[in-house]
This record gives sequence, C-alpha cells and structure tokens, in this order.
Amino acid sequence: MRPPPPPLSLLSLLLLLLLGGRGAPALPADSRSQLPAPRNPKIRLYNNEQVLRWEPGSLSNDTRPVVYQVQFTFLSGSRWYDTDDIGVNCMNVTKTECNFTPSSLSEGLPLFFNVSLRVRAKAQDLVSPWLTVPWFLYYWNVTVGPPENVWVTPGEGSLIVRFSSPFDIPASKATFQYYVHYWEKAGIQKVEGPFRSNSIVLNGLKPLREYCLQVRAHLIWTHYNISRPGHLSNVSCYETTMDATTRLQQVIVIAVGIFLLLSALAGACFFLVLRYKGLVKYWFHSPPSIPSQIEEYLKDPSQPILEALDKDMSPTDDAWDSVSVISFAEKDREAAPQSTLNPNSGPVCQPVG
Repeated sequence: MRPPPPPLSLLSLLLLLLLGGRGAPALPADSRSQLPAPRNPKIRLYNNEQVLRWEPGSLSNDTRPVVYQVQFTFLSGSRWYDTDDIGVNCMNVTKTECNFTPSSLSEGLPLFFNVSLRVRAKAQDLVSPWLTVPWFLYYWNVTVGPPENVWVTPGEGSLIVRFSSPFDIPASKATFQYYVHYWEKAGIQKVEGPFRSNSIVLNGLKPLREYCLQVRAHLIWTHYNISRPGHLSNVSCYETTMDATTRLQQVIVIAVGIFLLLSALAGACFFLVLRYKGLVKYWFHSPPSIPSQIEEYLKDPSQPILEALDKDMSPTDDAWDSVSVISFAEKDREAAPQSTLNPNSGPVCQPVG
C-alpha cells in the first residue's frame, strides 16, 4: 500500500503561486484526438537520475512523424505545467523519453514535492489522449546506489575505509548515513554504523587475517525522518597487518627457530666428524707438493736444472771412522792361559781389510 503523501509545505504553496500564471490549464478530451495514446509509462529514479520513458501507441498505416509532449503538476493540482518552466525541453520530442536529471541541485523537478507527469503524442494537427503517470515523491521513491570509489587501507589489526557518497544532495534537506558490513573470510558477518563521515575505521580486528566488507548508504530526509536504504557496494577483501605485539612475537619465534636450526646442524656435523674421522682426515689431507726445482724444470725444460741438482747433490768428503778389530789366532787362543803369565806376550792386532 502506497503511504500517504506528506503535507504540502509553505514553500510548495509559494511555488504553485509563482508558477500559476505560467502553467497551462488541464485540457479536456480533444475531439480531434485520433492518435493512440502512449502506453506503459515508467519513471526511473536512481540516485539523481530522473527519467520518464513510455512506449508509442500502435499506429495503423499512418506514416506522419509523431512527437511527444510532457507536462507535470504538484499533488492533485488542477494546473499542469510545461517542462520548459524547469529548464527541461520535452515539448516536442521524437524520443519516447523525457530526461529530468538535473545538472545541478537547483535544476530539475523539486526533490521534496509530490509530482505527477503526463505525456501525449502529436502528429501535425492530430493529438492523442493524455497518458497520466501516478504521482511520486523523489525522496520517498528514489533508489539509492552504493557508495562510490571505495578505498580500503589495511592497518595494524584494523581497516581504514574511505568512499564518496552515491550522489549530491542538498545538505539542508537530506543527509547520508553509512553502514559497513564486514566479516572474517568464511566467518560471521557484522555491521558497524551508522556513520556520517566518509572515512571509517574498523578496529579490534585480528592481525594477519583476511576480512571482506561492503558499504551501504542510507538517504535520510531530515524533515520527515524518512530513510531510504541503498544498495551494497561490491565485496572487497583485504588482509590486516600485524601489530607491535605480534611483530615482536614473530621476531622471537624466528630467532629461536634459527638458533635451534644452527644447533641441530652443529650437532649433526660433530657426530659425522666423530663417526667418519678417518674419511674426513683423508678428504682434508693436503697432497704432497712438488719440489721447487722440479716445478721450475717442468715450466722450462731448457734450463740446466738437473745439472744444478747434481752439483747440489754431489757427495762431499765422506766422514768415516777407523775401526780396529782385535782378534786372537786360533793357536794363540789355546795358549792364552799360558801367555797370560808371560808379560812379554800380548795380543796380535790385525787390520781389517
């Protein structure tokens, strides 16, 4: 059931009085109406976009060009006004639409008035009956899109969310409130809000965890406290950074891990050295070196290295000791006991040949 329209404000009455002399009175059914009326009217109110579209009436074999005229009125007023009064050219258009989207907040249809539209077709001197569109109130019927330019900066266990409003609105008439839907990936969704600022900080998040979020804007018509929830922004996921405590814990864990790894490597090396001591000694034993004279000869065989070696290695005066061997003749050996009594007898010395 459509809610009742808000009461007409004093500003509405003043606007009606100002436009009263410029408007066209409601026209009765024209006897010349021989064209079929347009059909299936649709009004699109998305963000600040305001567009009326319709379908042309079915024509038989009439090939004359058809144009369309659009008028508007406030509430159930008895006067209809041409769109030229609000800077919109929809008097004789060939397209089956009339775009009321304002280029600024001071143009287009009033955002806080009940408005009704009507459209008819014209072909030279022929006109169709009016097709009337039911009244609408922009702040009541508008579809609010998602916030734009959502930008997220991961922090230490937090996410900083920045964005822009879905569209511009007069600050004196309405405002936006924002809600952030967030959840840890594969977790339960939470909602924070409302916020009036376009910069939101989500605190108390777990460090080094991936969080996903969406932002929604609610349009609040402050005069009548009417709220229009908007669409959610696209899902975006970000990973929080580590805080100081987590960073210190990570440094300690890494240091302990490196120490344990080095200790294990040192123990393994010591065990291998003890187990394979002979093999290790063989691997690290230095090979015999070539004498410098031989190495020089191998580099240049033409040098008389060998002769020099012969001279260097020539025998010097051999040092020898004289050795004397004292022996007894076999006959004398038998007579030795007797000769001992003879002081003139003595041992015979024979040189060793």
